[in-house]
Amino acid sequence: MKKIGIYYGSTTGTTEEIAKTIATALNVADTDIHNVRNFSEKSIDLYEVLILGSSTWGEGDIQDDWFSTLQSLSKMDLSGKKIAFFGCGDSMSYPGSFCGAMGQMYNEIKNTGAKFIGRVSKDGYTFDDSEAIVDGKFIGLPLDEENEDEKSAKRITAWIESMKTELN
Repeated sequence: MKKIGIYYGSTTGTTEEIAKTIATALNVADTDIHNVRNFSEKSIDLYEVLILGSSTWGEGDIQDDWFSTLQSLSKMDLSGKKIAFFGCGDSMSYPGSFCGAMGQMYNEIKNTGAKFIGRVSKDGYTFDDSEAIVDGKFIGLPLDEENEDEKSAKRITAWIESMKTELN
C-alpha cells in the first residue's frame, strides 16, 4: 500500500476521532496522523496519498485550522500525489451546506496537479445542497455524526473498499 498521511482539523474532537478510525482501518501509524494546527509543508513529501478531513461550520465553512494549511497546499506542486477527502457535517441543521468544507478544500487545491480519489454517491444521504458535490457526486466521504452516526462505520468501510485499488 502506498504511504498514507491523514490530515485533519477538529474543533470538538469528532473529526479527529474519524481520522483515527480511518487510520485504523488502513493500518496507518499514529505518527502519520496530523492535526493541521501543527501543519508542516515538509511532511507532505513523506506521502503518496493524502487523506484530508474537516468538519463543516456554519453555512459550509472549513474548520478554522485549515485556513493557513490550505493556503500552503494551494501553492505546492502535488503532482504524483493522490488526495481523498472526508468531512463531517449536520444534514438536519444545515441541509443547504452539508459537508461543504470538503468542497472548499477541493476548490482551494484542485489546481495543484494531484489526482483526487474517493468520490461518493449522493444515494442514501438526505440534504438539500452541498459545495462538496462535484460532477454529481460528493468529492469525498460525507459523515453526519449528529444525526446518522450509526451509519458512519459502514460508510467508512465502503469508502475505503472503493479506493483500495488506488491505494495500492
